[in-house]
Amino acid sequence: MDAPEPELPSSSEQTETAEPIQVPATEAEPVSANSPDKFGDSPPKIKVKKIPDNLDRPVRVGVFVNEKKLFVKSGKQTFTITAVGNQLEIESNGTKEMVDQREFYSEGKCLNIAPTQKQLQSSCYPGYFIVKAAKSQITAINIVDVEDYIRGVIPYEIGKLDSSRFEALKAQAVAARTYVYKHFNSRDAMGFDVYADTKDQVYMGYKSATPLTNAAVKATSGETMTYKGEFIIAYYHSTCGGKTETMVTWDKKNKPYLKSVPDLRPDGQPWCKESNYSKWERKFTDKELIALFQQNGKEAKTKVPKFKKLKDISIKKKLPSGRIYTLQVTTDKGTFKVLGDKVRWLFKQKGTILPSSLFTISHKGNSWILKGKGYGHGVGMCQMGVRARAQAGQSYLEILSHYYPGITLERFEH
Repeated sequence: MDAPEPELPSSSEQTETAEPIQVPATEAEPVSANSPDKFGDSPPKIKVKKIPDNLDRPVRVGVFVNEKKLFVKSGKQTFTITAVGNQLEIESNGTKEMVDQREFYSEGKCLNIAPTQKQLQSSCYPGYFIVKAAKSQITAINIVDVEDYIRGVIPYEIGKLDSSRFEALKAQAVAARTYVYKHFNSRDAMGFDVYADTKDQVYMGYKSATPLTNAAVKATSGETMTYKGEFIIAYYHSTCGGKTETMVTWDKKNKPYLKSVPDLRPDGQPWCKESNYSKWERKFTDKELIALFQQNGKEAKTKVPKFKKLKDISIKKKLPSGRIYTLQVTTDKGTFKVLGDKVRWLFKQKGTILPSSLFTISHKGNSWILKGKGYGHGVGMCQMGVRARAQAGQSYLEILSHYYPGITLERFEH
Protein backbone atom coordinates (compact mmCIF):
# COMPACT_ATOMS: atom_id res chain seq x y z
CA MET A 1 0.00 0.00 0.00
CA ASP A 2 2.37 2.68 -1.16
CA ALA A 3 1.39 6.36 -1.06
CA PRO A 4 -2.33 5.73 -1.21
CA GLU A 5 -5.26 8.07 -1.26
CA PRO A 6 -7.09 7.16 1.95
CA GLU A 7 -10.69 7.04 0.77
CA LEU A 8 -10.28 6.55 -2.96
CA PRO A 9 -7.12 4.70 -4.02
CA SER A 10 -4.87 6.40 -6.52
CA SER A 11 -2.91 4.76 -9.31
CA SER A 12 0.09 4.53 -7.00
CA GLU A 13 0.65 1.36 -5.01
CA GLN A 14 -2.08 0.61 -2.55
CA THR A 15 -0.93 -2.61 -0.91
CA GLU A 16 2.51 -3.98 -0.33
CA THR A 17 2.82 -7.70 -0.74
CA ALA A 18 4.68 -9.55 1.96
CA GLU A 19 8.17 -10.65 1.03
CA PRO A 20 8.30 -13.82 -1.08
CA ILE A 21 9.96 -15.83 1.67
CA GLN A 22 8.87 -18.71 3.83
CA VAL A 23 10.00 -18.38 7.44
CA PRO A 24 11.01 -21.83 8.72
CA ALA A 25 8.84 -23.30 11.44
CA THR A 26 10.27 -22.97 14.94
CA GLU A 27 8.98 -23.67 18.40
CA ALA A 28 6.30 -21.24 19.49
CA GLU A 29 7.72 -18.41 21.59
CA PRO A 30 6.34 -17.94 25.07
CA VAL A 31 4.38 -14.70 25.33
CA SER A 32 3.87 -12.91 28.60
CA ALA A 33 1.09 -10.52 29.57
CA ASN A 34 3.84 -8.01 30.30
CA SER A 35 4.86 -7.84 26.65
CA PRO A 36 5.79 -4.30 25.53
CA ASP A 37 2.81 -4.29 23.15
CA LYS A 38 0.26 -5.27 25.84
CA PHE A 39 -0.49 -8.69 24.43
CA GLY A 40 -2.68 -9.19 27.50
CA ASP A 41 -5.36 -6.80 26.14
CA SER A 42 -8.60 -8.61 25.41
CA PRO A 43 -9.54 -8.91 21.73
CA PRO A 44 -12.83 -7.56 20.38
CA LYS A 45 -15.92 -9.74 20.21
CA ILE A 46 -17.55 -10.48 16.87
CA LYS A 47 -20.92 -8.90 16.11
CA VAL A 48 -23.20 -10.69 13.68
CA LYS A 49 -25.29 -8.64 11.25
CA LYS A 50 -27.19 -9.07 8.00
CA ILE A 51 -25.17 -8.02 4.97
CA PRO A 52 -26.41 -4.66 3.58
CA ASP A 53 -28.14 -4.85 0.20
CA ASN A 54 -25.53 -2.63 -1.48
CA LEU A 55 -22.77 -5.09 -0.51
CA ASP A 56 -24.71 -8.26 -1.24
CA ARG A 57 -23.22 -8.76 -4.69
CA PRO A 58 -20.06 -10.12 -6.35
CA VAL A 59 -16.95 -7.96 -6.50
CA ARG A 60 -15.78 -6.66 -9.88
CA VAL A 61 -12.02 -7.10 -10.22
CA GLY A 62 -10.00 -5.41 -12.95
CA VAL A 63 -7.69 -8.35 -13.56
CA PHE A 64 -6.33 -7.34 -16.98
CA VAL A 65 -6.41 -3.64 -17.79
CA ASN A 66 -5.24 -2.06 -21.05
CA GLU A 67 -3.84 -5.29 -22.50
CA LYS A 68 -3.03 -5.70 -26.19
CA LYS A 69 -4.01 -9.36 -26.38
CA LEU A 70 -5.72 -11.98 -24.23
CA PHE A 71 -6.16 -15.73 -24.47
CA VAL A 72 -9.13 -17.57 -23.00
CA LYS A 73 -9.58 -21.32 -22.63
CA SER A 74 -13.06 -22.59 -21.89
CA GLY A 75 -13.46 -26.34 -22.05
CA LYS A 76 -11.67 -27.54 -25.18
CA GLN A 77 -11.98 -24.21 -26.97
CA THR A 78 -9.27 -21.50 -26.95
CA PHE A 79 -10.01 -17.90 -27.93
CA THR A 80 -7.51 -15.27 -29.05
CA ILE A 81 -8.75 -11.76 -28.31
CA THR A 82 -7.38 -8.52 -29.71
CA ALA A 83 -8.80 -5.00 -29.64
CA VAL A 84 -9.60 -3.06 -32.78
CA GLY A 85 -10.67 0.42 -31.77
CA ASN A 86 -13.59 -0.06 -29.39
CA GLN A 87 -14.35 -3.58 -30.53
CA LEU A 88 -13.02 -7.04 -29.78
CA GLU A 89 -11.73 -9.32 -32.50
CA ILE A 90 -12.24 -12.87 -31.23
CA GLU A 91 -10.62 -15.75 -33.09
CA SER A 92 -11.28 -19.42 -32.40
CA ASN A 93 -10.94 -22.54 -34.54
CA GLY A 94 -10.04 -20.45 -37.57
CA THR A 95 -13.08 -18.17 -37.41
CA LYS A 96 -13.16 -14.50 -36.42
CA GLU A 97 -15.92 -12.26 -35.15
CA MET A 98 -16.15 -8.63 -34.07
CA VAL A 99 -18.15 -7.77 -30.95
CA ASP A 100 -18.47 -4.84 -28.53
CA GLN A 101 -17.90 -7.06 -25.50
CA ARG A 102 -18.10 -10.70 -24.51
CA GLU A 103 -18.71 -12.68 -21.35
CA PHE A 104 -16.68 -15.83 -20.73
CA TYR A 105 -17.75 -18.58 -18.34
CA SER A 106 -15.83 -21.60 -17.13
CA GLU A 107 -16.94 -25.13 -17.86
CA GLY A 108 -15.25 -26.42 -14.73
CA LYS A 109 -14.19 -24.95 -11.39
CA CYS A 110 -12.38 -22.01 -13.01
CA LEU A 111 -11.66 -20.12 -16.21
CA ASN A 112 -8.25 -19.94 -17.90
CA ILE A 113 -7.49 -16.41 -19.06
CA ALA A 114 -4.11 -14.69 -19.52
CA PRO A 115 -2.15 -12.27 -21.75
CA THR A 116 0.16 -15.09 -22.99
CA GLN A 117 -0.29 -18.72 -24.02
CA LYS A 118 2.26 -19.79 -21.40
CA GLN A 119 0.42 -18.07 -18.53
CA LEU A 120 -2.90 -19.41 -19.80
CA GLN A 121 -2.12 -22.97 -18.74
CA SER A 122 -1.60 -22.14 -15.05
CA SER A 123 -4.32 -19.48 -14.71
CA CYS A 124 -7.47 -20.37 -12.80
CA TYR A 125 -10.13 -17.77 -12.05
CA PRO A 126 -13.49 -18.38 -10.37
CA GLY A 127 -16.67 -16.58 -11.43
CA TYR A 128 -16.88 -15.22 -14.95
CA PHE A 129 -15.26 -12.46 -17.03
CA ILE A 130 -16.60 -9.47 -18.93
CA VAL A 131 -14.12 -8.56 -21.66
CA LYS A 132 -14.37 -5.25 -23.51
CA ALA A 133 -12.24 -2.90 -25.61
CA ALA A 134 -11.50 0.84 -25.71
CA LYS A 135 -8.94 2.66 -27.83
CA SER A 136 -7.49 -0.65 -29.08
CA GLN A 137 -6.84 -1.91 -25.55
CA ILE A 138 -8.55 -4.77 -23.71
CA THR A 139 -9.93 -4.79 -20.18
CA ALA A 140 -11.06 -8.05 -18.59
CA ILE A 141 -13.17 -7.82 -15.43
CA ASN A 142 -13.65 -10.81 -13.15
CA ILE A 143 -17.14 -10.95 -11.60
CA VAL A 144 -16.55 -13.11 -8.54
CA ASP A 145 -18.01 -13.88 -5.12
CA VAL A 146 -16.20 -11.91 -2.40
CA GLU A 147 -15.17 -15.06 -0.50
CA ASP A 148 -13.75 -16.61 -3.69
CA TYR A 149 -11.92 -13.34 -4.35
CA ILE A 150 -10.32 -13.48 -0.89
CA ARG A 151 -9.10 -17.02 -1.65
CA GLY A 152 -7.19 -15.55 -4.57
CA VAL A 153 -5.66 -12.75 -2.48
CA ILE A 154 -4.28 -14.47 0.64
CA PRO A 155 -1.40 -16.47 -0.95
CA TYR A 156 -0.05 -13.36 -2.66
CA GLU A 157 -0.41 -10.87 0.16
CA ILE A 158 1.01 -12.85 3.09
CA GLY A 159 2.28 -16.09 1.58
CA LYS A 160 1.04 -19.67 1.73
CA LEU A 161 2.58 -20.33 5.18
CA ASP A 162 2.17 -23.51 7.21
CA SER A 163 -0.29 -24.66 9.86
CA SER A 164 1.71 -23.04 12.67
CA ARG A 165 0.76 -19.68 11.17
CA PHE A 166 -2.89 -20.40 10.45
CA GLU A 167 -3.97 -17.41 12.58
CA ALA A 168 -1.85 -15.15 10.36
CA LEU A 169 -3.75 -16.37 7.30
CA LYS A 170 -7.02 -15.65 9.10
CA ALA A 171 -5.89 -12.13 10.06
CA GLN A 172 -4.94 -11.43 6.45
CA ALA A 173 -8.29 -12.78 5.25
CA VAL A 174 -10.18 -10.35 7.49
CA ALA A 175 -7.97 -7.42 6.45
CA ALA A 176 -8.33 -8.24 2.75
CA ARG A 177 -12.11 -8.67 3.05
CA THR A 178 -12.43 -5.37 4.89
CA TYR A 179 -10.32 -3.68 2.24
CA VAL A 180 -12.41 -4.89 -0.67
CA TYR A 181 -15.76 -4.00 0.93
CA LYS A 182 -14.40 -0.57 1.81
CA HIS A 183 -13.46 -0.06 -1.83
CA PHE A 184 -16.65 -1.24 -3.51
CA ASN A 185 -17.33 1.17 -6.40
CA SER A 186 -13.99 2.96 -5.90
CA ARG A 187 -12.92 2.27 -9.49
CA ASP A 188 -16.28 2.94 -11.10
CA ALA A 189 -14.72 5.10 -13.80
CA MET A 190 -12.88 1.97 -14.95
CA GLY A 191 -15.98 -0.20 -14.67
CA PHE A 192 -14.89 -2.27 -11.67
CA ASP A 193 -14.33 -2.11 -7.91
CA VAL A 194 -10.65 -2.97 -7.40
CA TYR A 195 -7.51 -3.67 -9.39
CA ALA A 196 -5.90 -7.11 -9.13
CA ASP A 197 -2.43 -5.73 -8.40
CA THR A 198 -0.65 -3.53 -5.85
CA LYS A 199 -2.83 -0.54 -6.71
CA ASP A 200 -5.30 -2.40 -4.47
CA GLN A 201 -4.66 -6.04 -3.52
CA VAL A 202 -2.78 -8.70 -5.45
CA TYR A 203 -5.31 -11.24 -6.77
CA MET A 204 -4.57 -14.12 -9.13
CA GLY A 205 -7.56 -16.40 -8.74
CA TYR A 206 -7.09 -19.96 -7.51
CA LYS A 207 -3.62 -20.33 -9.04
CA SER A 208 -1.73 -20.49 -5.71
CA ALA A 209 -4.56 -21.19 -3.25
CA THR A 210 -3.93 -24.09 -0.87
CA PRO A 211 -6.24 -26.09 1.40
CA LEU A 212 -4.85 -24.08 4.33
CA THR A 213 -5.34 -20.64 2.76
CA ASN A 214 -8.85 -21.66 1.70
CA ALA A 215 -9.55 -22.89 5.24
CA ALA A 216 -8.52 -19.49 6.65
CA VAL A 217 -11.03 -17.77 4.38
CA LYS A 218 -13.77 -20.20 5.37
CA ALA A 219 -12.96 -19.89 9.09
CA THR A 220 -13.40 -16.09 8.91
CA SER A 221 -16.22 -16.07 6.34
CA GLY A 222 -17.95 -12.68 6.22
CA GLU A 223 -15.77 -11.12 8.94
CA THR A 224 -14.71 -7.49 8.57
CA MET A 225 -13.32 -4.70 10.73
CA THR A 226 -15.30 -1.55 11.45
CA TYR A 227 -14.87 1.62 13.49
CA LYS A 228 -17.99 3.50 14.60
CA GLY A 229 -20.08 1.59 12.09
CA GLU A 230 -17.85 2.11 9.04
CA PHE A 231 -15.31 -0.19 7.43
CA ILE A 232 -11.80 0.73 8.44
CA ILE A 233 -9.16 1.45 5.81
CA ALA A 234 -7.26 -1.79 6.39
CA TYR A 235 -3.77 -0.75 5.36
CA TYR A 236 -1.03 -3.31 5.72
CA HIS A 237 2.62 -3.68 4.77
CA SER A 238 5.42 -6.23 4.92
CA THR A 239 7.81 -5.24 7.72
CA CYS A 240 7.43 -2.41 10.25
CA GLY A 241 10.86 -2.70 11.88
CA GLY A 242 9.52 -2.59 15.44
CA LYS A 243 6.91 0.17 15.38
CA THR A 244 4.03 0.98 13.05
CA GLU A 245 3.28 4.43 11.62
CA THR A 246 0.28 6.70 11.10
CA MET A 247 -1.17 8.19 7.91
CA VAL A 248 0.85 11.33 8.61
CA THR A 249 3.61 9.59 6.63
CA TRP A 250 1.45 10.43 3.56
CA ASP A 251 0.73 13.91 4.96
CA LYS A 252 -2.87 12.83 5.57
CA LYS A 253 -5.14 13.21 8.56
CA ASN A 254 -4.86 10.06 10.65
CA LYS A 255 -7.56 7.60 11.68
CA PRO A 256 -8.07 6.63 15.35
CA TYR A 257 -7.51 2.93 14.57
CA LEU A 258 -4.22 3.57 12.75
CA LYS A 259 -2.02 4.55 15.67
CA SER A 260 1.73 4.22 15.83
CA VAL A 261 2.11 1.18 18.07
CA PRO A 262 5.21 -0.70 19.30
CA ASP A 263 5.53 -4.12 17.69
CA LEU A 264 7.96 -5.82 20.04
CA ARG A 265 8.30 -9.31 21.47
CA PRO A 266 8.67 -9.83 25.24
CA ASP A 267 12.46 -9.77 24.77
CA GLY A 268 12.27 -6.33 23.15
CA GLN A 269 13.05 -7.57 19.63
CA PRO A 270 10.69 -6.67 16.74
CA TRP A 271 8.11 -9.33 15.93
CA CYS A 272 9.18 -8.96 12.29
CA LYS A 273 12.86 -9.67 12.99
CA GLU A 274 12.90 -12.75 10.67
CA SER A 275 12.24 -10.47 7.71
CA ASN A 276 15.04 -10.04 5.20
CA TYR A 277 14.36 -6.32 5.64
CA SER A 278 14.59 -6.15 9.43
CA LYS A 279 17.82 -4.30 8.64
CA TRP A 280 19.01 -2.99 5.28
CA GLU A 281 21.70 -0.72 3.87
CA ARG A 282 22.10 1.26 0.66
CA LYS A 283 25.13 3.21 -0.60
CA PHE A 284 25.18 6.00 -3.17
CA THR A 285 27.93 8.20 -4.57
CA ASP A 286 27.57 11.98 -4.92
CA LYS A 287 27.37 11.56 -8.68
CA GLU A 288 24.60 8.95 -8.43
CA LEU A 289 22.48 11.07 -6.10
CA ILE A 290 22.83 14.23 -8.18
CA ALA A 291 21.39 12.31 -11.13
CA LEU A 292 18.75 10.42 -9.12
CA PHE A 293 17.41 13.46 -7.26
CA GLN A 294 16.90 15.43 -10.47
CA GLN A 295 15.36 12.38 -12.13
CA ASN A 296 13.05 11.48 -9.22
CA GLY A 297 11.93 14.92 -8.03
CA LYS A 298 8.50 14.71 -9.63
CA GLU A 299 7.71 11.28 -8.14
CA ALA A 300 8.96 12.47 -4.75
CA LYS A 301 6.57 15.43 -5.00
CA THR A 302 9.25 18.08 -4.72
CA LYS A 303 10.88 20.67 -6.96
CA VAL A 304 14.55 19.85 -7.45
CA PRO A 305 16.78 22.61 -8.83
CA LYS A 306 19.34 21.88 -11.54
CA PHE A 307 22.43 21.57 -9.39
CA LYS A 308 25.98 20.30 -9.79
CA LYS A 309 27.10 19.89 -6.20
CA LEU A 310 25.43 18.05 -3.32
CA LYS A 311 26.34 19.74 -0.04
CA ASP A 312 24.21 18.03 2.60
CA ILE A 313 21.34 15.62 3.22
CA SER A 314 19.78 15.93 6.66
CA ILE A 315 16.76 14.60 8.55
CA LYS A 316 14.92 17.61 9.99
CA LYS A 317 11.89 15.91 11.51
CA LYS A 318 10.87 12.36 12.39
CA LEU A 319 7.49 10.69 12.87
CA PRO A 320 6.48 8.74 16.02
CA SER A 321 7.92 5.47 14.66
CA GLY A 322 11.25 7.08 13.80
CA ARG A 323 10.41 7.27 10.10
CA ILE A 324 11.44 10.42 8.30
CA TYR A 325 8.90 13.21 8.02
CA THR A 326 11.12 15.97 6.63
CA LEU A 327 14.27 15.33 4.64
CA GLN A 328 16.26 18.39 3.56
CA VAL A 329 18.75 18.36 0.71
CA THR A 330 21.23 21.25 0.35
CA THR A 331 22.86 21.91 -3.01
CA ASP A 332 24.92 24.60 -4.68
CA LYS A 333 21.64 25.92 -6.12
CA GLY A 334 19.64 26.00 -2.89
CA THR A 335 17.71 23.53 -0.76
CA PHE A 336 14.63 21.37 -1.24
CA LYS A 337 12.59 19.17 1.08
CA VAL A 338 10.79 15.84 0.74
CA LEU A 339 8.01 14.79 3.11
CA GLY A 340 7.19 11.43 4.68
CA ASP A 341 7.02 8.23 2.68
CA LYS A 342 7.92 10.11 -0.51
CA VAL A 343 11.58 10.08 0.52
CA ARG A 344 11.61 6.48 -0.73
CA TRP A 345 10.91 7.73 -4.25
CA LEU A 346 13.65 10.36 -4.09
CA PHE A 347 16.27 7.58 -3.94
CA LYS A 348 14.57 5.42 -6.59
CA GLN A 349 17.18 3.56 -8.62
CA LYS A 350 16.64 1.15 -11.52
CA GLY A 351 12.91 1.22 -10.90
CA THR A 352 13.21 0.35 -7.19
CA ILE A 353 12.36 2.70 -4.32
CA LEU A 354 13.87 2.44 -0.83
CA PRO A 355 12.48 -0.38 1.33
CA SER A 356 11.15 2.11 3.91
CA SER A 357 11.48 5.67 5.20
CA LEU A 358 12.89 4.41 8.51
CA PHE A 359 16.60 5.07 8.02
CA THR A 360 19.60 7.16 9.01
CA ILE A 361 22.05 8.91 6.67
CA SER A 362 25.81 9.29 6.99
CA HIS A 363 28.43 10.69 4.63
CA LYS A 364 31.85 9.12 4.28
CA GLY A 365 34.21 10.40 1.64
CA ASN A 366 32.34 10.26 -1.65
CA SER A 367 29.59 7.95 -0.37
CA TRP A 368 26.23 8.46 1.28
CA ILE A 369 25.23 5.49 3.46
CA LEU A 370 21.60 4.79 4.35
CA LYS A 371 20.98 2.28 7.14
CA GLY A 372 17.36 1.35 7.62
CA LYS A 373 14.75 -1.01 8.98
CA GLY A 374 11.48 -2.27 7.57
CA TYR A 375 9.82 -2.82 4.21
CA GLY A 376 6.83 -0.73 3.23
CA HIS A 377 5.05 2.35 4.53
CA GLY A 378 4.59 1.03 8.08
CA VAL A 379 0.89 1.86 8.37
CA GLY A 380 -1.51 -0.71 9.82
CA MET A 381 -0.79 -4.42 9.96
CA CYS A 382 2.82 -5.63 9.79
CA GLN A 383 2.60 -8.90 7.84
CA MET A 384 5.93 -10.33 8.97
CA GLY A 385 4.96 -9.45 12.54
CA VAL A 386 1.63 -11.20 12.04
CA ARG A 387 3.37 -14.37 10.90
CA ALA A 388 5.56 -14.44 14.02
CA ARG A 389 2.72 -13.54 16.39
CA ALA A 390 0.60 -16.36 15.00
CA GLN A 391 3.39 -18.87 15.51
CA ALA A 392 3.80 -17.59 19.07
CA GLY A 393 0.21 -18.59 19.78
CA GLN A 394 -1.68 -15.33 19.32
CA SER A 395 -5.16 -15.54 17.79
CA TYR A 396 -6.14 -13.56 14.72
CA LEU A 397 -8.49 -11.47 16.88
CA GLU A 398 -5.66 -10.52 19.22
CA ILE A 399 -3.43 -9.75 16.25
CA LEU A 400 -5.97 -7.53 14.50
CA SER A 401 -6.87 -5.64 17.66
CA HIS A 402 -3.19 -4.86 18.19
CA TYR A 403 -2.57 -3.42 14.74
CA TYR A 404 -5.98 -1.75 14.46
CA PRO A 405 -6.79 -0.62 18.05
CA GLY A 406 -10.39 0.19 18.89
CA ILE A 407 -11.95 -1.75 16.03
CA THR A 408 -15.16 -3.78 16.05
CA LEU A 409 -15.28 -7.17 14.33
CA GLU A 410 -18.48 -7.76 12.37
CA ARG A 411 -19.58 -10.88 10.54
CA PHE A 412 -21.95 -10.63 7.60
CA GLU A 413 -24.61 -13.26 7.21
CA HIS A 414 -27.08 -13.60 4.34
